[in-house]
Amino acid sequence: MAEIKDPENTIIMETTKGKVVIQLLPDLAPGHVARIKELAREGAYDGVVFHRVIEDFMAQTGDVKFGKQGGADFNPARAGMGGSEKPDLKAEFSNMSHVRGTCSMARSQMPNSANSQFFICFTDAPWLNKQYSVWGQVIEGMENIDKIKRGEPVRDPDSIVSMKVAADVAA
Repeated sequence: MAEIKDPENTIIMETTKGKVVIQLLPDLAPGHVARIKELAREGAYDGVVFHRVIEDFMAQTGDVKFGKQGGADFNPARAGMGGSEKPDLKAEFSNMSHVRGTCSMARSQMPNSANSQFFICFTDAPWLNKQYSVWGQVIEGMENIDKIKRGEPVRDPDSIVSMKVAADVAA
């Protein structure tokens, strides 16, 4: 397993394809990192499907309203249209490049509209640079992200089984 240097700023995400470890980047996007940790600690991401997965681009998830299997508002046809009950976040764009394994917030056309949805890049996506808030980098388990079923929308989608802050996981 990857060495976790900062458990408070590391996410352990168990997916239907296996474990993924994400190093959070609080210096780059403090507001977004705080939101990811807050939702993870609430269990909001547990059961959420990967609703939009594009070959040679990215896997998107995080719709805690319409994309959470077993949730009151779960609706596969609407997955990707919702967020959390929390207010949208102010953009935290940076010079960090979108490369393989980058974790970045999804948003609408409005820069300050990120809420709970995020995506993980399969490959370099330089056209996203300075337009989306990068908050993390996969440090282990990228091969599991590579196995996620593709589609827009995805039929019988893979999902996040659990997403936790490493500091909260018993050793």
